[in-house]
Amino acid sequence: MHLSLRAGERVYINGAVLRVDRKVSIELLNDATFLLENHVLHADEATTPLRQLYFSVQTILIEPAEAARAREVFHGLHAGLLGAVTQAEIREGIVAAHALVEAGRLIEALKLIRGLYRTEAAIIAAPNTAAVPNTAAAPASARRPSRGSATLQDQPA
Repeated sequence: MHLSLRAGERVYINGAVLRVDRKVSIELLNDATFLLENHVLHADEATTPLRQLYFSVQTILIEPAEAARAREVFHGLHAGLLGAVTQAEIREGIVAAHALVEAGRLIEALKLIRGLYRTEAAIIAAPNTAAVPNTAAAPASARRPSRGSATLQDQPA
């Protein structure tokens, strides 16, 4: 697997954060879990239920020390969304994402959740729609206060 990075870009590989100082190409020679910076969701961008779900999976992936807490948040968000969402595509996606997370296929779960953003946005934008809950209904433990931090340590247990 080849990764091409621009100067100053970061990549998360097996829980480590790498930042390159110049344009570089990296070849991963073995099985590694990675997330490119342009797919990293910052805490202040987790403004919808699916983005909060994505953020919890992302934290499991890039913050191994916080993985157990992030899984708890993921399971709480998953259960809350299943209880509130009526739109079939999103419900099926949430169920599939849960199965992927449980199987340890986190990158695939992130990709699946990202693919649901457009549907979620359309539902939220539609008048008189209750298919996706308001983000205010999401558990406080799913919300993150700082942009630079990717851990859940600031959250109450």
